[in-house]
Amino acid sequence: MSHPDVVIVGRLGAVYGIKGWLKINSFTEQHEAIFDYPNWLIGQDNQWQSVVITEWRRHNNALIAKFEGYDAREQSQTLTGMEIGIASDQLATLADDEFYWRDLLGMKVVNRQGYDLGQVTDLMETGSNDVLVVKANLKDAFGKKERLIPFIESQMIDSVDQQAQVITVDWDPDF
Repeated sequence: MSHPDVVIVGRLGAVYGIKGWLKINSFTEQHEAIFDYPNWLIGQDNQWQSVVITEWRRHNNALIAKFEGYDAREQSQTLTGMEIGIASDQLATLADDEFYWRDLLGMKVVNRQGYDLGQVTDLMETGSNDVLVVKANLKDAFGKKERLIPFIESQMIDSVDQQAQVITVDWDPDF
């Protein structure tokens, strides 16, 4: 089945043991929080199937889970490498001044002087702060292909207008 509004929250790793357990690579901030979402979709290329988690646990530094109907290693092996998704309506509702990373993707980035720096194509987590990866316009006057702009509100980020899909930043276009 196809789901247009799926948020990727992880990926299925290798099979663990002979009873069908799989390693879980969680993309959530707190790795175990992936299990806070009760309805998982697994798949690839926007082709999803629902799965029911029957058990999960921490094993050493990893997470492992078992799914209903997958009781043997050979069955679960068919799932390795698939993405773990959830329907976007499972995400918590945020305050008006908060947003998910996925909400920033595709937004136009301009500086205080109105110079169009490009479009957000990705975000990176660096430990100290997140970083916007901004793909510059093809005819960028400063010859830039990409800009990495620290996502530090009230310092580099002036505003995020979700309606207009524009992020205004305090950033020199030559940098």
